[in-house]
Amino acid sequence: MPDLPPELRWREWMRRIEAVLFASATPVPRADLARVVGQGASVDLLIADLMADLEGRSFEVAKIGDGWMLRTRPAYADAIRAAADVDDQLLDLSEFDVAVLAAIAYHQPITRDGLRDIFGKDISRDLIGRLHARALIATGPRSPRRGAPYTFVTTEQFLGAFGLESLQDLPDREQLQDAGLGVA
Repeated sequence: MPDLPPELRWREWMRRIEAVLFASATPVPRADLARVVGQGASVDLLIADLMADLEGRSFEVAKIGDGWMLRTRPAYADAIRAAADVDDQLLDLSEFDVAVLAAIAYHQPITRDGLRDIFGKDISRDLIGRLHARALIATGPRSPRRGAPYTFVTTEQFLGAFGLESLQDLPDREQLQDAGLGVA
């Protein structure tokens, strides 16, 4: 590629990043993208230019956690559901499942005892297992409390499923309480 003029080299780097993002079902970290384009190219600037190129298209580059991925814009969700059998891929979470996820997101790392303190009842291992099987939560560090119980944390899959770039994008607790959706 060194023989290409700078503008064509830049376009080639953008196409390489787009190809990697297209082929990946999970967010691709900056370090992986940097290996694709090599020295002398700013991944952040390439991503910004790729985002601009995709403006007005049905898909976009989304920052999820520490990486990026291509995903369909939310406006086209109904079209995808109508054309493809994607019911299996829907989260299909109960209101209580979402409440437990929210508690984990706001209080992580948190133990099952911590969740019991929030909800006033035990959180079943089955519920934790379902959230873990869907990769919405993961096992965090052991708690320093007696018995060293496991803690739970949210994952990049959680961020992607709820359209968040990071946990800082969660609504403020005051906003939730004002809406009658308080998280302890």
